[in-house]
Amino acid sequence: MFNHPGVGAVNAPSAFRAANNPLAFEFDRSANAYIRGLLRHFGLRTSLIRFKVINALVVAGRDGHGIGVNGVHAFVESSSPELSFVSVREVLKRLGEEGLIVLGSDKTYRFSSEAMELLQQHTDPV
Repeated sequence: MFNHPGVGAVNAPSAFRAANNPLAFEFDRSANAYIRGLLRHFGLRTSLIRFKVINALVVAGRDGHGIGVNGVHAFVESSSPELSFVSVREVLKRLGEEGLIVLGSDKTYRFSSEAMELLQQHTDPV
């Protein structure tokens, strides 16, 4: 079993090998810095599920529309199947309570106007 060619650390998926590279960590941090700042602005701590939920909202926002809880869960589940529907719903509820997102009459979530301003500052060229 231990001599199986697919078992060694050398054959580990590239994401695990890249984790030893300090540049990989720096890239991940810089890519998520605006999300960290957004959460911090609204008094929230960062977590994996909050990053994924906000990324789903950013993707939906690029198309100019909101996204429902099922859509957010499908987006999150595509990369992290261990995160449950209930967890996603609770994160959406908390983000809404803090004013980061709003629930529309069509049952879709969008960023609040304050959150949109902060996100646009990040995406606008300096």
